[in-house]
Amino acid sequence: MNPTKNRISRREFGKTTLLAGAALATGATGVCGAEPSPRRIRTGVIGCGSVSNSYLPNLNQCPYVEVVSLCDIKPERAKRQAERFKIAHHYPHIDAMLAGEPFEFFINLTDMQQHEHLNRQALEAGKHVWSEKPIANSLAAGQELLALSRRKCVRLWGAPIVVQSRQFAFMARQLAAGKLGRVAAAHADYGHEGPDWSAFFYEKGGGSMPDLAVYNLTSLTGLLGPARSVMAMLSVVTPERTVGDKDRIQVTEEDNSMVLLDHGNGVISHVQSGFNYFNPHGHDGSQETRHTLSIVGSDGFMGLVGYDWAPLGVDLATKDSPKMRRDETDARGYVWQQGASLAAEVLSTGKEILLATPEHALHVVEIICAARESSATGRRIPLTSTFKWPVVV
Repeated sequence: MNPTKNRISRREFGKTTLLAGAALATGATGVCGAEPSPRRIRTGVIGCGSVSNSYLPNLNQCPYVEVVSLCDIKPERAKRQAERFKIAHHYPHIDAMLAGEPFEFFINLTDMQQHEHLNRQALEAGKHVWSEKPIANSLAAGQELLALSRRKCVRLWGAPIVVQSRQFAFMARQLAAGKLGRVAAAHADYGHEGPDWSAFFYEKGGGSMPDLAVYNLTSLTGLLGPARSVMAMLSVVTPERTVGDKDRIQVTEEDNSMVLLDHGNGVISHVQSGFNYFNPHGHDGSQETRHTLSIVGSDGFMGLVGYDWAPLGVDLATKDSPKMRRDETDARGYVWQQGASLAAEVLSTGKEILLATPEHALHVVEIICAARESSATGRRIPLTSTFKWPVVV
């Protein structure tokens, strides 16, 4: 699931915005719908596959959103979701969508290889854009999209929004307070046995890094700061896969990755991800109770319980308090798919409640590209991008 950063403090965010997220997730009234008759942002969603099953219920429950059209290159999927969610208009192609029912906010849930050119087309048409990860396939292309959005006076955001969770906020506060002493190292991992419904995960532009490692890379750079350089080793463990849309395919992108980041000041982190990791819980984040992200320093240890896109709590032990203590076990409404709803709230109210920024998302894109270059060349790859850090707490 960030990260887009903002002008409110994370303390204020924890007290208000995530309560708003709870109303979004449950359909309840409260903070999110406190103001009478908020302006609803006319919204078009492209990509009616599996991810839309998570996004559309969240969007439909948000008082700042009016979904007016859907689009999918498989027209039957757009038609099915339009009927299910009572959306009046659906289209088989982005050109027809942009020429059809007027809207101002474009949500891109298509295959990751399609994000870049579809985001560009929507920005050119003067639409605000929320994109599932990644925003683009390279840093240069992403920076061009961001520059285009500014020329068009529209907004560009992208998943994941892991920096929005209360657990991330808690960890950031402990680090800022020096609770771990001199921070030395961090580790994160996310993997499963691989999706079996589509080939795009394994084809050029896919891979385990933009699909899975992107969450951990966003979390660790959000907590420890932008990375300065990258070293990596990538591999293909399973060279052939059987998937629902193409039957038997050759895997061309990494399904196994080990990425090492230098954050400066001696701080090093490591992220591993892959499509060959047996997990008894499958994709179900609610059942994952181990530490999938951990940070250690001279005076303490901190571990995130569960996945960073679906966190369940944070364990902390320090020299002053060596017994492990668990905090922030309540998500307070945070869900990984609420980023577009929060973006609509920004557009409606002008309140900069999103902590995830396009600059942070593009920094992670550069890390992924650098990891591939490092693995291919055996070299350490310096990075050129950055983002505003620390994340406001």
